[in-house]
Amino acid sequence: MNTTMIAIGAAVAVLSAIGAGISIGLATGKASEAVARQPEASGKITSILVLGCALAEATAIYGFVIALLIIMILGS
Repeated sequence: MNTTMIAIGAAVAVLSAIGAGISIGLATGKASEAVARQPEASGKITSILVLGCALAEATAIYGFVIALLIIMILGS
């Protein structure tokens, strides 16, 4: 029972990766559309895109770290 709950908790913590993947995909699509409409602003659009993707990816990394902590601390 205890190991089952630990596995469920870790799985829920890793679910943040789904949100990060969706948001990065949407941001990349919108940035592609923006560059297609205004090619002269591609540098500014790219820098904003990289910043947004880094912040979205950070949430996935936090979820992964929390899942590892749940497994390591509660699993022992």
